[in-house]
Amino acid sequence: MPKMMSLEELQKLREKVKSQIDLREKGEHAEQMIVVRVAMATCGIAAGAREIMNYFSEEVRARGLENVMITQSGCMGYCYAEPTVEITRPGAESVVYGHVTKERAQLILEKAIIEGELVEGIIPMSHQSLDE
Repeated sequence: MPKMMSLEELQKLREKVKSQIDLREKGEHAEQMIVVRVAMATCGIAAGAREIMNYFSEEVRARGLENVMITQSGCMGYCYAEPTVEITRPGAESVVYGHVTKERAQLILEKAIIEGELVEGIIPMSHQSLDE
C-alpha cells in the first residue's frame, strides 16, 4: 500500500472503508431494505455507471436513508441502455431503469426510492417467469 501523502487521502480511504462496512452490515438485512443495484460491468462503467454509483452512495449517506442499500452488479444484459440501475423494494418486483444520467438518478432517488413511485425510463421485461 502506498504512503498517505495528505489528510485528504486518509479521509477518502476512511470513507471508502466505512461504506464497505456499512454495505456488509446492511447486506445481512437486504430483504427488509430498498436495494439500489448499479450495473458495473465494462459497458456500464464506460457509459458512466461509476458516477451514478457514486451519486447514489453520496446522496443516500447525506440524506440519512438507513433503509436504502447501494450495491453493484455485473452485466444485467442491457448493454444498449447503460448505465442501468435496478431498484428492488421489499415485497415487490425489481424495476430496471436504463440510460441513467445524474439528472435521472436524482429523479429516481426522489420519486422511485423515497416516494415509491415509478419513473419514466423503465426497461420492460422481455420474458416471463417460470411460475407463469
